[in-house]
Amino acid sequence: CEKRGDMSLSESGCARVWIPDVEEVWKSAELTKDYKSGDVSLQLMLEDGKNIEHKLDPKTKNLPYLRNPDILVGENDLTALSYLHEPAVLHNLKVRFIDSKLIYTYCGIVLVAINPYETLPIYGTDIINAYSGQNMGDMDPHIFAVAEEAYKQMARDERNQSIIVSGESGAGKTVSAKYAMRYFATVSGSASEANVEEKVLASNPIMEAIGNAKTTRNDNSSRFGKYIEIGFDNRYRIIGANMRTYLLEKSRVVFQADEERNYHIFYQLCASAHLPEFKALKLSNANDFLYTRQGRSPVIDGVDDTKELCTTRNAFSLLGINESYQMGLFQVLAAILHLGNVEIKDRDADSSVIPPNNRHLMAFCELVGVTYQDMSQWLCHRKLKTATETYIKPLPRLQATNARDALSKHIYAKLFNWIVEHVNKALVTNVKQHSFIGVLDIYGFLASFFRWICLSFFEQFCINYANEKLQQQFNMHVFKLEQEEYMKEQIPWTLIDFYDNQPCINLIEAKMGILDLLDEECRMPKGSDDSWAQKLYNTHLKTCSLFEKPRMSNRAFIIQHFADKVEYQCDGFLEKNKDTVNEEQINVMKASKFNLLVELFQDEEKATSPTGQVQGTGGRTRLSIKPDKSRDTSSKEHKKTVGCQFRNSLQKLMDTLNATTPHYVRCIKPNDFKLAFSFDPKRAVQQLRACGVLETIRISAAGFPSRWTYQEFFSRYRVLMKQKDVLADKKLTCKNVLEKLVQDQDKYQFGKTKIFFRAGQVAYLEKLRADKLRAACIRIQKTIRCWLARKKYLRKRSAAITIQRFTRGYQARCLAKFLRRTQAATIIQKYQRMYVERKRYKQKQAAALAMQTILRAYMARQKYQALLREHKAVIIQKHIRGWLARCWYKRCLEAIVYLQCCIRRMRAKRELKKLKIEARSVEHFKKLNKGMENKIMQLQRKIDEQSKENRLVNERLVGLESSYTVESERMRGELNRLRGVEEDAKNKANQVSSLLEELERLKKELSATQQEKKTIEDWAQSYRDEMEKMVAELKHQNGLLKKEKDDLNRLIQEQSQQMTEKMTRAIAEETQQLETDLNEERSRYQNLLSEHLRLEEKYDDLKEEMALSSNVSKPGHRRTDSTHSSNESEYTYNSEYAELEDGTRGREDVTRGIDTSLTLKLQKRVTELEQDKQLLRNELENREEQLQRASYINVFSFQARGAELEYESLKRQELESENKKLKHDLEEMRKSLLGNAATGAGAPGSPAYKVLLEQLNASCEELEVRKEEVLILRSQLVSQKEAMHHKVALDILYFVHIQLEKNKHVSAAPDLRKLNEDGELWLVNQGLKETIRLLEHQLQTQRRTYDNEVESLRSELQNVKEENNRQQQLLAQNLQLPPEARIEASLQHEITRLTNENLDLMEQLEKQDRTIRKLKKQLKVYSKRIGEMGAGQTEGQTSPGQMVDEPIHPVNIPRREKDFQGMLEYKKEDEMKLVKNLILELKPRGVAVNLIPGLPAYILFMCLRHADYVNDDQKVRTLLTSTINSIKKILKKRGDDFETVSFWLANTCRFLHCLKQYSGDEQFMKHNTSRQNEHCLSNFDLAEYRQVISDLAIQIYQQLIKCMENILQPMIVSGMLEHETIQGVSGVKPTGLRKRTSSIADEGTYTLDSILRQLSAFHSTMCQHGTDPELIKQVVKQQFYIIGAVTLNNLLLRKDMCSWSKGMQIRYNVSQLEEWLRDKGLMTCGAKETLEPLIQAAQLLQVKKKTDEDAEAICSMCHALTTAQIVKVLNLYTPVNEFEERVSVAFIRTIQTRLRDRCESPQLLMDTKMIYPVTFPFNPSCLALETIQIPSSLNLAFLTRV
Repeated sequence: CEKRGDMSLSESGCARVWIPDVEEVWKSAELTKDYKSGDVSLQLMLEDGKNIEHKLDPKTKNLPYLRNPDILVGENDLTALSYLHEPAVLHNLKVRFIDSKLIYTYCGIVLVAINPYETLPIYGTDIINAYSGQNMGDMDPHIFAVAEEAYKQMARDERNQSIIVSGESGAGKTVSAKYAMRYFATVSGSASEANVEEKVLASNPIMEAIGNAKTTRNDNSSRFGKYIEIGFDNRYRIIGANMRTYLLEKSRVVFQADEERNYHIFYQLCASAHLPEFKALKLSNANDFLYTRQGRSPVIDGVDDTKELCTTRNAFSLLGINESYQMGLFQVLAAILHLGNVEIKDRDADSSVIPPNNRHLMAFCELVGVTYQDMSQWLCHRKLKTATETYIKPLPRLQATNARDALSKHIYAKLFNWIVEHVNKALVTNVKQHSFIGVLDIYGFLASFFRWICLSFFEQFCINYANEKLQQQFNMHVFKLEQEEYMKEQIPWTLIDFYDNQPCINLIEAKMGILDLLDEECRMPKGSDDSWAQKLYNTHLKTCSLFEKPRMSNRAFIIQHFADKVEYQCDGFLEKNKDTVNEEQINVMKASKFNLLVELFQDEEKATSPTGQVQGTGGRTRLSIKPDKSRDTSSKEHKKTVGCQFRNSLQKLMDTLNATTPHYVRCIKPNDFKLAFSFDPKRAVQQLRACGVLETIRISAAGFPSRWTYQEFFSRYRVLMKQKDVLADKKLTCKNVLEKLVQDQDKYQFGKTKIFFRAGQVAYLEKLRADKLRAACIRIQKTIRCWLARKKYLRKRSAAITIQRFTRGYQARCLAKFLRRTQAATIIQKYQRMYVERKRYKQKQAAALAMQTILRAYMARQKYQALLREHKAVIIQKHIRGWLARCWYKRCLEAIVYLQCCIRRMRAKRELKKLKIEARSVEHFKKLNKGMENKIMQLQRKIDEQSKENRLVNERLVGLESSYTVESERMRGELNRLRGVEEDAKNKANQVSSLLEELERLKKELSATQQEKKTIEDWAQSYRDEMEKMVAELKHQNGLLKKEKDDLNRLIQEQSQQMTEKMTRAIAEETQQLETDLNEERSRYQNLLSEHLRLEEKYDDLKEEMALSSNVSKPGHRRTDSTHSSNESEYTYNSEYAELEDGTRGREDVTRGIDTSLTLKLQKRVTELEQDKQLLRNELENREEQLQRASYINVFSFQARGAELEYESLKRQELESENKKLKHDLEEMRKSLLGNAATGAGAPGSPAYKVLLEQLNASCEELEVRKEEVLILRSQLVSQKEAMHHKVALDILYFVHIQLEKNKHVSAAPDLRKLNEDGELWLVNQGLKETIRLLEHQLQTQRRTYDNEVESLRSELQNVKEENNRQQQLLAQNLQLPPEARIEASLQHEITRLTNENLDLMEQLEKQDRTIRKLKKQLKVYSKRIGEMGAGQTEGQTSPGQMVDEPIHPVNIPRREKDFQGMLEYKKEDEMKLVKNLILELKPRGVAVNLIPGLPAYILFMCLRHADYVNDDQKVRTLLTSTINSIKKILKKRGDDFETVSFWLANTCRFLHCLKQYSGDEQFMKHNTSRQNEHCLSNFDLAEYRQVISDLAIQIYQQLIKCMENILQPMIVSGMLEHETIQGVSGVKPTGLRKRTSSIADEGTYTLDSILRQLSAFHSTMCQHGTDPELIKQVVKQQFYIIGAVTLNNLLLRKDMCSWSKGMQIRYNVSQLEEWLRDKGLMTCGAKETLEPLIQAAQLLQVKKKTDEDAEAICSMCHALTTAQIVKVLNLYTPVNEFEERVSVAFIRTIQTRLRDRCESPQLLMDTKMIYPVTFPFNPSCLALETIQIPSSLNLAFLTRV
């Protein structure tokens, strides 16, 4: 290790070296100036850029250590490093620990384990399973790999093994040993039912409680050494264990340093003092006792002492130490605490006394059962014996206190020894031990070991002595392995010089050594520590170079140990070596009334080590002793000192270790502050120097540490060879190339299979390889850059030509455009000039025409005005005369009409009274409708006439106004005329009087006319205003109603949409949850079947062992009722059963007496499993029914029906509110009309309005009557409907009650757990199954009823929607009508709607009546059928479990009444021959290959049809029982043969499909032909047997998966990971002593083609056997899951596989698997999805891993990987070449930050044992049974075709 690298630093100016550093121990630097021979210093540059000058030692001239290439940093094995020295080892450990978070590293044969001070998820069962069966170098370093190597070597070499775990306190030794034992317990299992592995693990909490304590550097430090032997039988299963302990630290009981604690058990008791059972111990807080408060740290953070005590007590109980013994132990421990609090005071200078009635001493005496007087006497006195007299001497206070503490230590040591003895007793077994594996956890209190210590005492001396012995054994073993390797490879062997610490061991243990002199001084009467020190000086100071004397002390000595010097203080050596205890105190303890204390001290005179280890023999402890034989030697043994006993026990331990194959685990403590993943180089290098790791490196470096196989060397350094150097013989090729590359022949040696290199040569070869690859990369870059430059030039040239072409084209187009524009301008000018001239001409023409037009128009208008005046004068005269005549006519007509109205009103009132009477009867309903329609039509006609009259009145008023104007003009003209005439009147005096009278008359008429006109105008104006106001109000209300209706419709639609979406989501979630639960239940059920099969096989094996142990070898074993199982598959079919029945009965009585308890346990376990199986089956059926019910009933029946009814209710409320509003409007209109009639009673038309109002009142009354009738009918329908539903519900409940009552009668038996096993259990089970089947039938009937109800609700919803649309259309039409017509139409529509609703309700009522009658008939039929079934059950049927052949479920087979034709007939005595020829002796290869797929299943079914045809239920049962048990027997016999398992899986499924296809159930007969339907079973229902056969198919499927897994398992890792499918992509990195499996495809190794061929063989075999396609898809999916899971798990546990090139290999391999799926047409089977985690892991190895964008891409890409898996791959990523880069710690933390919100399992590895739940979809056969021919090769000639 001290040797520097051989490579000259002058070869490279940038060589990297290691230089010493005070803080970091070693610091990396780079050479900035070439070194030349004779230089006294080196010019270096540190990693931080600082330049320094390193001075060389002028004496040695040693150069600094060379640093390994970066590609070798972080290796799994330190021996793989090219330069082997201390800084390289330290740096490699630091990189793995800090950057990669890897705590384990190999160093040759040593596993270096660094304590992470953090819980890591790398110790689960999945990790154990991953390491199980693997070679040690194939996986990443782990404690499990060491344990597996030990276990494998024990089984392979038939040699005992040892695992030696060592290290400082707090380094994790105890945890490592615990995990190693857990691995053995998990992998091997127990050979008995006593769960020995659980007991072995349960011993850990006990030993930690009584032997571990908190120190300044470890919260759970082991204060004793222990060696645990785990025993195995000849099948390498754990059968027991034995523990040896060494050198318990007793002084900790009475003294603890600051920040330390006493043993955990004391604090656990004090923390639990409040418990009722501990009240008698009189304990309190730990600070109240001297022995627990000295360290001033009574609490450990994160540890609950109360819970820890519960764990300790549970461990005691598991190991068989009952409650009384436990309380006794706690009583002794509490007494020790009280004894420590006993205060001793000075009486005088030479004596001491205990004050009377000391509370703690009284508690001590009470707890241990001794007298207070005796104990207080001998605590302060001692007895001295001489030859003649005995003296009692008082003790000073200090000596009395020491005597008290000595007694406490002695009691605790006895208690510790007793517990160890009883733990060994609990772990011992009566089975013969074949071999063992020992786990040595040596001394957890080495906190100061191998460092210069000012105060080292006797215990430290013993510890260092033990470690010297262990180091010697370690050195010899390493040297031996190196020698064996060289001799095996036949290379020249040169003696390697290594440090031998035998002189140091001789100094300690040889004659006149330190221990000899110590024992001699102890025998001296007045021996002292000073005299002993003088003897040491006189004996060894001048004779031994390893022994030294301190300069400033005469009471100490120094020993040069193998790692460093240690100074020991002589004070206390003699006292501790004697280990004396006051004999009178011991006698007081022996006289105790406390039995446990007496038992502790009863072996006081035997050779028992008082220091806490086992007997001086060093062997296994036993509780029983032989006092007679050992009495003679006991006195001599009792005189042995502690040092002598320790030397003897250590020698026996070394003998044991030398007789075993050792495995070394060196635990390293990374820092003194318990910081997680914090590395202190100083502390680490101290421990590496002390624990022997660097010694291993030094021994390896002295020889040939680097070793390559010829194939690996050729693959790695192929790039350094030329084509001509490559020969057919790889070995010769490597020799030739290596001789050229390395000139010095001493730097390497050629072995038989490997090439051995000196230190530094691999680094040199790696440098040559990197230089060659760098030169190749430069050439590739040059070529690529040339190609890129030429491509760029060609692109520029092409672009220039293109630009020129486009420029010239542009110029040509510009010229053409100029020419076109010039021609266009000429044409535009021509047309512009023409347009100007034409416009001038048009203007002149238009002016002439305009002048002519105006003149001609003026002349025409003059003529027209003259004609018009004459014509209007004529019209005015005509209208005035007509108006006068009409006024007279109308006055007469109104009087006549008023008279008629009065008469008709009187008659109408009489008629109305009659109609009201008739309207109250339902019989005149239709007539009333007709009358009402006629009246409404008359009202509408009258309203129209009144509207016309209103319009005429308006027109008349307009005419009157115009006539009045004309009359006024005429009167003015007349007046003018009269004025002219007046002049003539003067001349005509006789005409004056007559003219005055005429004038007066005309004035009167004019005034009357004006008054009448004013009245009519006022009435018309008021009527118009009222009507406009009413219309406006109606429009406003109508708008509000329409708006409200739209809002309600929108709200209803939104609610309906939300409800639909919510229902859809809820249904989807519920369906998904139900499917998930169904798959889980199916998986649990299938796992239970596999567990049952395993227990069944285990039971059969135990029965065979019992038969062998009873020396009964006759065949034909048979179980009686006492061992009878309730499962139909408990037995295997035996053809010799009938012949050997009597003999086996007697033989079984003998067997039953051998181990009845074991048989009863197995029976109880099988019964519990049967109950669990039945519960799971029922739960599975309930889940399926719940899923169907949720999809068919909940969705359509209840939720949609509720939504539709709610919509109808809202719609009805909307229409009713609209009707009320219209009624209100009508009432207001009526009031306004009445008011108008009152104001215009004298006006024309008022009688007509009164008649209209009366008719409207009559219509409203009729409407109210109709509404009341509708409400009455509706209430009657609702009540009848509720009554009908209630009646149906009562009928159904009554039916279910009848079923339950019958079930109670059928299953009225004792409790299942109390039934015997002669068939009663299955009778009860049969009754329950029958009930469940009937209830299933009832549920199916109700399901059909619900489906019909859903359809009716859908039609009703459609009708409501149509009605709604029609209502909206009518409403739109009404809005377009006038207000009067709108009212009438609304009334008519309401009446029609109510009428239709009444008719619909009546039809529904009739339909419900018919449904009730139908349900009553069905209930009668079901009741009758149930009665028949109950009668059949009470008669009692023969249970298949009571048959002679085999036990099967007692299945009821209901008879059917159908005819059947076509079957195979056989005699009952030929049944065994049929089963034998068709199942037991049928070979899948040969004869079976040429048969029709599934032929055995068809033949068995045809035989079953004949038994069904002849109505022979006994024959049906025996045939099915024999078939099932024969299949189980052949599978048990040949279960490892894939073809056999596949063949019977296909035939079992086909037989199951035949039972379904020909069962007669409609769901299985859909695809049958008419002929196949005729072949259905006619007499028996085999539904129960279908379930049994389905369970058998599940078991066969699981057997098939296990068989495939066993075949594929060895191929997967080699083919998917290790084999280079793409040759040359990845090279082999240097490996260490732990050689991994080569990735080169040698002969016998598996490749990807091997996997594909095996998959194709599986697929072709299953297809050839006729396996269902859906089942093949499930098998392939399971195969691919196994491939993906195993590959990914190995990738996560192998650092050498996590590289970029390996990711490419994996992706290529996965693509080949996908291509195989594509070729086989299996892409849709889900197999590809199972490979998704592996694909993403491969992509993760290849993607960039630098920036935040890369982190985001990784997080989105790796959705199938867990966070732990992603981080693990990134930590393991290792560059294979120098061109790759490692993943930075910051990037990994970024990934963890981004993925911390993921909700996923923290499990690292995939579960390779997981099996997807299998289903068997129904696959009917199109093969006609009558066409099947039986080959003669089957030897079934005794079958007759019928």
